[in-house]
Amino acid sequence: MVDSMHAVREDREFMPYDVVIIGAGPAGLSCAIRLMQQAQEQGKELSVCVLEKGAEVGAHLLSGAVFEPRALNELIPDWKDKGAPLTVEAKKDTFSFFTETKAYKLLTPPQMRNHGNYIISLGNLCRWLGEQAEAMGVEIFPGFAAAEVLYNGDGAVIGVATGDMGLDREGNKTDMFEPGMELHAKTTIFAEGCHGSLSKELIAKYDLRKDSDPQTYGLGIKEIWRIAPEKHNEGEIMHSIGWPMDKKTYGGSWLYHMEDNQISIGFVVGLDYENPYLSPFSEMQRFKHHPKIKALLEGGERLAYGAKTLVEGGFQSLPKLTFPGGVLIGDSAGFLNVPKIKGNHTAMKSGMIAAEAVFDMLTKEEDAAYGLECTAYSEKLKESWIYKELHKVRNIRPGFHKGLWFGFIHAAFQTFGGWLLPYTLKNHADHTQLKKAADCPKIDYPSPDGKISFDRLSSVYLSGTNHAEEQPVHLQLKDKNIPIAQNLPDYDEPAQRYCPAAVYEVLQDEAGEPYFQINAQNCVHCKTCDIKDPAQNINWTTPQGGEGPKYPNM
Repeated sequence: MVDSMHAVREDREFMPYDVVIIGAGPAGLSCAIRLMQQAQEQGKELSVCVLEKGAEVGAHLLSGAVFEPRALNELIPDWKDKGAPLTVEAKKDTFSFFTETKAYKLLTPPQMRNHGNYIISLGNLCRWLGEQAEAMGVEIFPGFAAAEVLYNGDGAVIGVATGDMGLDREGNKTDMFEPGMELHAKTTIFAEGCHGSLSKELIAKYDLRKDSDPQTYGLGIKEIWRIAPEKHNEGEIMHSIGWPMDKKTYGGSWLYHMEDNQISIGFVVGLDYENPYLSPFSEMQRFKHHPKIKALLEGGERLAYGAKTLVEGGFQSLPKLTFPGGVLIGDSAGFLNVPKIKGNHTAMKSGMIAAEAVFDMLTKEEDAAYGLECTAYSEKLKESWIYKELHKVRNIRPGFHKGLWFGFIHAAFQTFGGWLLPYTLKNHADHTQLKKAADCPKIDYPSPDGKISFDRLSSVYLSGTNHAEEQPVHLQLKDKNIPIAQNLPDYDEPAQRYCPAAVYEVLQDEAGEPYFQINAQNCVHCKTCDIKDPAQNINWTTPQGGEGPKYPNM
């Protein structure tokens, strides 16, 4: 079905495909598999390529994660026989309200009950999905970051280009310069995950949020520990709300007992928090000193660390999903079900729906043109269980804008019938919610003890993060003066605290004057800076392919 095109930039080689997918996460890989399934079922030839910026499939994936297998059951019904890494069945759910010293058990909300689900590593699941896709003929290129969207003269997407290699920190060519590769496609599917660098460009270019609310986000900090066998209870699941968050700030914890005496423990902070002195990383470290958690971790060993933002806007923050030449799927669009604390199943299903719509469009005519808009994807999605699932819980997350107790009571009302009422609460942009530092109390975080709590640099070390220092800095300031001239006096430069990887520092020069330093090599690709900076002055762009974190089983 492929035809050839001329390269958009003469010094770059190009490869033509029917479909190019950006991102080898659950959405992108499910999309690729479903495309090939249809091609095989109908005896059609189809060329599908997946680009993945991580050094390998799974290297940049981080999720809690308790996995609902609904979409996987539809995509690969015999996944058990094929050895999918779903081995730890969910056995026991606990939902608690924490004070600083106590834990009070609450009734587990229906959305958070996990009978029939599995505690998994999302990275390992996607490594397995990648194997299934490659066995069907999908070409997967890990270590290649899609850095640029390609457009034709009519403004339609016709593919992407990978980044140039061998540039110095100022972006000049060195003796090691190698131009990127162009990948041309009749349809390009963007599955970059939360707040993807190309997806945000497309949303702005085509005004895809014209009829939707702003997206709102959370930041999840995760660690994997090995604990004493007598404290381990495989399959047990615990969630909490309350301490260390104040009553105005949305947040909560998870703790999942995995296999091999390991646990996944994490804390999520809504990025619409108000106090610029708040540090999500420090809140996570403080949380681990709660008596109930500390008793579990004592004598254990921290094995891994990572951080990732997650889309929390839900139904009313979904942008328009299609545009000439491409579509958005998974967390690039924002299909997370916040009350359920799950988005992998909806991401997979969105990819499957997109695959079916795109395949139908490409096979209607043997000479399908570049740049067509697959409007059937949005229509098919509205008929699916994703739409119904997200519509039902649309008012739960924004109900917490009025504080913990209102949000909690309103969530119960919504769960038991209130969702049927014809109203939809609004979401807000997270960066607009910060108050001035002068109007907020400073937060005195305890120093890490090196046993239960840790500093950010030692944590980043566990993530395996690495960036070549000689390449251009991928964290770009639109105005280099804003951090010191504006953010420092107004907000005490919150980048020092919202970044979970110690990328941003305010230091003093020899004359005692403050300056802003970016330690880009520490970046774990969470995108918090791009989201939360109050001046929207930080632009997260993709670094060289294969760099960033190297998560083994997050």
